[in-house]
Amino acid sequence: MPSDDRLPVVVATGQSIERHATVTALDLAERAARSALDSVPRLQAGIQRLSVVNIISPVGTAPAAELARRLRLTPERTEVTTVGGNSPQWLINRAASAIADGAVDVVLIAGAEAQHSARSGGPGPGGVPPTEGPPDPVVGDDRPPVSAAEFQAGLIAPIHLYALFESVLAERAGRNFEEHRAHLGRLMAPFTTVAATHPYAWFPESRTPAQLSEITADNRIISEPYAKNMCAMFSVDQGAAVVVASLAAARRAGVDDGSIFCWSGAECNDVWFPAARPDPGSAPGMSAATTAAMEAAGIGVDDLNALDLYSCFPCAVELAAESLGLAPDDERALTVTGGLPYFGGPGNNYSLHAVTTMVDRLRRQGGNGLVTALGWYLTKHSAGVYGAGPSPRGWRRGDTNAEQTAIDASAVEIVTDVEGPAVVIASTVAGGRDGEITAAPVIARLADGRHVAAAAHGSELPSLAGRSLVGTTIELSGAPLRYRIPG
Repeated sequence: MPSDDRLPVVVATGQSIERHATVTALDLAERAARSALDSVPRLQAGIQRLSVVNIISPVGTAPAAELARRLRLTPERTEVTTVGGNSPQWLINRAASAIADGAVDVVLIAGAEAQHSARSGGPGPGGVPPTEGPPDPVVGDDRPPVSAAEFQAGLIAPIHLYALFESVLAERAGRNFEEHRAHLGRLMAPFTTVAATHPYAWFPESRTPAQLSEITADNRIISEPYAKNMCAMFSVDQGAAVVVASLAAARRAGVDDGSIFCWSGAECNDVWFPAARPDPGSAPGMSAATTAAMEAAGIGVDDLNALDLYSCFPCAVELAAESLGLAPDDERALTVTGGLPYFGGPGNNYSLHAVTTMVDRLRRQGGNGLVTALGWYLTKHSAGVYGAGPSPRGWRRGDTNAEQTAIDASAVEIVTDVEGPAVVIASTVAGGRDGEITAAPVIARLADGRHVAAAAHGSELPSLAGRSLVGTTIELSGAPLRYRIPG
């Protein structure tokens, strides 16, 4: 029988939250990491790699090196990722592969955000002492998230792009924005029920579908069809950390009991620029990543005991559930944390909280779990399967090379120097704090099949309240491109 020494396992987890005092992101990462490391004291000296998920809050140029200094660790390598909510799960898959290959034995992965403190007048850049030495090496895909055409159309905020994707799903279901918002309230209300019982949730309260979908002074339209209570909560102070090790290292340290096994993982990207996607209401890269992870694990959806589907905005949940063949009301629930709008959306680090929670759940209840993660605008996807026991197949990384090649080849040309008619394929209407319409960007298709991203002429905005333009013919002109509705 082959040795199982190189099986990658999660041996320790930690989470942190601060609701009252002002803190830095490094404070929260340190708290979470200490919580994890205190449960595996004999592994601390053996940590060879310390990976930090990209932190948006001020942390200087070497947050991983600074975290190592605070924790009195001497890893052979410190590193930080590029931007992307896929990063935590990707880092775990990457660590698991390196462990299985014998390249490393113990890896610490940590991340945090302190945007609530920052917005409350908490520690700014001056609250983070400079770290001596060079910047941390950066790992991950650092391509710009949008094209010049999208940028010129004002399409850079996630809320606008995800709302555009959602408009396609609404049109496909035959719902106007108001009807679709009610549907989304029913979809997301169960997430709040999960958050209500999570000790690290930012909003530990259960809400009804109506509380999520009905427009009130406290639940305004952010970007049609999304109301405020459906969107990722960025202004949080939360941190998380995991220790991934070889089973041999865990045994030597006497912490193999309760280890959760990394069964499989996979990654895939969708067409990089959102406006270049043939169908803005689909995510074949997401489907490819989750399918490859499940196939590598040798299990099906019915074999999963728990799931956490990335939930920055409802369309991410809808598309992930569709790709897995899951009903929105699946009795297992689609989240173990409560999701980014209710548990909290700490920048790029949410899925590390999902993994820590999944590990804790599998320790208590056994079985298998799936965590999905994504970055940018349904762009970068990563998935991981975990088990309370070892996989009969050992650790496996799913292969999505063929799918990635096909997805990349499907990209549609985006143009900016064009005038004349186009048909809208995705639209949204953004609202301000006072209820005024601030923008109404669209993605549209020309008669020759090329795509454009365009903003509305200011004069058009008052007439667009609550209105989906999907399927509508618009007239393009100007540089940067603006559109009017003929007639």
